Amino acid sequence: MAKPSIPQGTRDFSADVVRKRNYIFSTIKTVFELYGFEPLETPAMENLETLMGKYGEEGDKLMYKILNNGISNPKNIEKSKAGFEKVLEGKSSSDLTERALKYDLTIPFARYVAMNHGRLTFPYRRYQVQPVWRGDNPQKGRYREFTQCDADVVGSYSLINEVELASIYHEVFTKLNLTGYEIKVNSRKILTALAEVVGEENKVVAITTAIDKLDKIGIERVKEELKEKGLTGEQLELIEAYLTMNHEATGTLSNAGKLKFLKTFFEKSATGQAGIKELEFLICHIAADVNISIDVTLARGLNYYTGIIFEAKAPAEVKMGSIGGGGRYDDLTGLFDVPGIPGVGISFGVDRIYDVMTELNLFPENVQNGTRVLFFNMGEAESQFAFGIMQQLRSEGISSELYHEFSKINKQFNYAEKKQIAFAVIIGSKEIEQKYCLVKDLKTGLQEVVVFDTLAAFFKNK
Repeated sequence: MAKPSIPQGTRDFSADVVRKRNYIFSTIKTVFELYGFEPLETPAMENLETLMGKYGEEGDKLMYKILNNGISNPKNIEKSKAGFEKVLEGKSSSDLTERALKYDLTIPFARYVAMNHGRLTFPYRRYQVQPVWRGDNPQKGRYREFTQCDADVVGSYSLINEVELASIYHEVFTKLNLTGYEIKVNSRKILTALAEVVGEENKVVAITTAIDKLDKIGIERVKEELKEKGLTGEQLELIEAYLTMNHEATGTLSNAGKLKFLKTFFEKSATGQAGIKELEFLICHIAADVNISIDVTLARGLNYYTGIIFEAKAPAEVKMGSIGGGGRYDDLTGLFDVPGIPGVGISFGVDRIYDVMTELNLFPENVQNGTRVLFFNMGEAESQFAFGIMQQLRSEGISSELYHEFSKINKQFNYAEKKQIAFAVIIGSKEIEQKYCLVKDLKTGLQEVVVFDTLAAFFKNK
């Protein structure tokens, strides 16, 4: 008999975990709605051609492809063997697979906009809370199935959208008591300008992809990777000067100081100056209490970004790193033959936020509330009467349950304690006759007599 298990990188969520996750979801959705975003859901799987080639070579390899129906048919076996090798390399084989689980929410959203742009009202502001899948190596804060919470605005070039999205990060993290968060920003225009400055405009993707690994592999290995891509020693020196400027020379500088350095570094680059103006607008318009800082090493590995990019960092005392990210993508729908629709969006990493809040003990106590009132089972007639009273409480929004069978009082108390139920209600034959019940506060031990007609009001005041 097979031992029960689940796929690596996935998880079951018990009631206490689900309630905590729902608290995070609810907080994020409330802020999204406050800023005028409306909900959207897309299928768990997309056509493979919708997703392939949109996330770079590594993204294609991490995508979960879905086998076509009937692949076990003997006529398809030889085709499958050849096609399977291609799939392992991240390539498409229509004989084997034509669909994939979605890798993120942005590309499916762009596909939705491309399909429905004729009937959408622009700017279109949508939020989406759904699971996505990636064949990554599971580790702390990194899973193969996880939930993303995205907010995007399409149909507008205004940088006010970037200001609002940064403000959403601030508002959500503040409501979740993640006061030690940090929002890091950069511009893909500045990264493009870096490629121009070193004379490798056609290698901007390779340069950006390497820089995106800086925190994981360090400057020397980034340089090695770029050297393998054909960059010379002089070019690598320029890139190192750009990168170490952020870590060393500007480590204690204000955002204004970093902008001054960038203006000098990209003095002769129109692309670089355009990116700097974007960052200036954001920094000048954001509220003073938003913890936002320019980070020139921020790259974001996804190739579709075109302007300002975001990364939200967990409080420093938790070794977690990114808990959100996003940026501007001014022609994403052009991938689906619908050009000219600009967009910008952010995403919250709920699974990582949950881990951070658990480690820092930030969940409020009432998040765990399930059943508030347990009616003890005192016998067949008594439990039938108690059921009617319990239904009255439920109609008033008070979560209640009746112990499932007549049993020893201690056993019922133990059940209430294990489920962290706040109150026990005891209704015996005497209580039915005299129209009252005994209510015991299981936290304090205090026991009170409450008449049936006032029982709902009693619990609403607790």
